[in-house]
Amino acid sequence: MCKGLAGLPVSCLRSARGVKHRLGCLLQKSHSCEQRAAHSKKDQGAVCQRVSQEEVKKWAESLENLISHECGLAAFKAFLKSEYSEENIDFWVSCEEFKKIKSPSKLSPKAQKIYNEFISVQAAKEVNLDSCTREQTSRNVLAPTLTCFDEAQKKIFHLMEKDSYRRFLKSHFYLDLAGPSSCGLEKQSAAKSPADCPSLVPQCA
Repeated sequence: MCKGLAGLPVSCLRSARGVKHRLGCLLQKSHSCEQRAAHSKKDQGAVCQRVSQEEVKKWAESLENLISHECGLAAFKAFLKSEYSEENIDFWVSCEEFKKIKSPSKLSPKAQKIYNEFISVQAAKEVNLDSCTREQTSRNVLAPTLTCFDEAQKKIFHLMEKDSYRRFLKSHFYLDLAGPSSCGLEKQSAAKSPADCPSLVPQCA
């Protein structure tokens, strides 16, 4: 005869509650991931409407070409956001904006804001810097100039260049924008060689 939950041992009830809690957490994480992917797709769609394929091909030549282009930067940020690793590009952009400051009175508060957000060991979006560069940047912020983040920015640029940029070129964020070659878009004669339509994305080592 079924005695219901009251007839179960306390340890079983605790175990069941634990399983329910874990399932709830997993569902919340899944929903969060789906929302982030949807936002990334939306961002990518906005980029697709404003960029030509000729420009997209240039992005595969260098990271500098990619992030110096407004649409390329947006696509790269959407990719990094999908990987939960957008702190590097956010830091790079913040440094670029910092170097454009005209008023000396704004240097110190802006420098401190960037330091607290990205450089401090307790920063919410801490970037991966070696201890020497971190210490030097910390000293620079005490008497900030327009170049006080240059070394840290350079290190983060090279880090992205070696790692996330290469993954970006192999991701759907880039490949969808690059699209199929003209051989796939137009019905050519069967005699046309595939070599006539080279890949838009170079193979990364």
